[in-house]
Amino acid sequence: MTRLDSAPAPASASTRIPIVIARGDGIGPEIMDATLRILEAAETPLEPREVAIGEEVYLRGVSSGIEAESLDLLRSVKTFLKAPITTPRGGGFKSLNVTTRKLLGLYANVRPCRAYHPFVASRHPGMDLIVVRENEEDTYAGIEHRQTAEVTQCLKLISRPGCEKIARHAFELAERAGRRRVTCMVKDNIMKMTDGLFRRVFEEIAAEYPHIESDSMIIDIGTARLADDPTGFDVVLLPNLYGDIVSDVTAQIAGSVGLAGSANIGDEVAMFEAIHGSAPDIAGRGIANPSGLLQAAVMMLAHLDLTESATLVENAWLRTLEDGVVTGDVRSEAAEHRVVGSEAFADAVIERLGDAPRTLAPAKYRHRRHHATAEAAGGGGAVATAAPLKRLAGVDVFLDWNEPGRDAEQLAARLLPLVPAGMSLQMITNRGVRVWPGGLPETFRTDHWRCRFLSEGDLDTVSIDHSVVVDLLGRVAAAGLDFIKTEHLCTFDGEAGWSAGQGM
Repeated sequence: MTRLDSAPAPASASTRIPIVIARGDGIGPEIMDATLRILEAAETPLEPREVAIGEEVYLRGVSSGIEAESLDLLRSVKTFLKAPITTPRGGGFKSLNVTTRKLLGLYANVRPCRAYHPFVASRHPGMDLIVVRENEEDTYAGIEHRQTAEVTQCLKLISRPGCEKIARHAFELAERAGRRRVTCMVKDNIMKMTDGLFRRVFEEIAAEYPHIESDSMIIDIGTARLADDPTGFDVVLLPNLYGDIVSDVTAQIAGSVGLAGSANIGDEVAMFEAIHGSAPDIAGRGIANPSGLLQAAVMMLAHLDLTESATLVENAWLRTLEDGVVTGDVRSEAAEHRVVGSEAFADAVIERLGDAPRTLAPAKYRHRRHHATAEAAGGGGAVATAAPLKRLAGVDVFLDWNEPGRDAEQLAARLLPLVPAGMSLQMITNRGVRVWPGGLPETFRTDHWRCRFLSEGDLDTVSIDHSVVVDLLGRVAAAGLDFIKTEHLCTFDGEAGWSAGQGM
């Protein structure tokens, strides 16, 4: 047999590292039991402390799925190994993952996606990449409003500190994992300000890691290329929404979502979990695959800098796959498999502790290092920058207006007499497309209108008072027009902080 170095010496009770575990719902208890047995057999120096989460907590009336006492323990212990949960159907219940990520600042979602050909069927045998997804911002801020009878909105929020933290995390991960390139995917040809900021900050952080290659792609063609040939990618960095989608795409094309784990990393707390759901249809049958949660546990060990334990467990798992021992979800006609249940699979991994794979590349986890620039910056690696000079230059006023014909010329005629001195009505858009001045009769129009009022001064020096905006809104209301939202138009060091209207 191929052997690696012997297992680390067992730690005394006083040196054990506490972790919080949750057995979850459905198949969760079964795969957690199997995972913990493997970790114990590997003599990992861990001290599990269990909390209840998920369906039983929801049904006690706790809409977040986690009670305050459990959250306090998690904040204290800082490391969380979580089995999948079931969110009850119907209104009033919140996503436990979203709640936990936001409350505890778990800004980075990390999902390795690797093919295990020829032992697990995959269309992309050479695939081995890591998706890094920003976890807190973007449209997932969940700020939505219904503004008119026809139109709802969702705000997309991207912050410079958030971009800095996630970009630096991607490069630190690439450095630690021996990866050669980080690829950023955005849609900054359309969302020039939000996605544009994400890409610009990515490029700034990339300059701090000249030994790691970097590039950027538009998300649509990037996803298409990734699905066609994932072997051309190494570490992929994405904002929240795109990352949610792409990480599922990569897990699927790798071969099986049942083999993948993920990490949610913050400055203080980290959560590790399988990417699949609770599978209540097979719960209690002893056939669930513990591999996803075991892979999450390996990521947890690496995060805790227990690199020898992480290497030991993953190599035993890889050798188990090579020896054809699998659960039914990854059985393939293309390979010789011995199908076993959850407990027998755990037994097989335990039997191979100390073995190394013979065909697949063996794992070798490195100790964590911290980039000097990130340490010096503080605040999770955010780079301190001087605040730009901010001046108020105008306002976008959004109207609920549904007069017959939805004629922008008619709306402009009602607005022009209301414009305060020193300002002008620059344009009117509908769903972002300019319909006044000019506009085309073919442009589809709803009952939702954006009316842009700007100071007539030079943007380098212009500055109006908030009272001018208040005065304008008073005039609009007195004219019988229903304003439903406003957005201040500000310059930052003389540069416009707003997007142009689409169209002519």
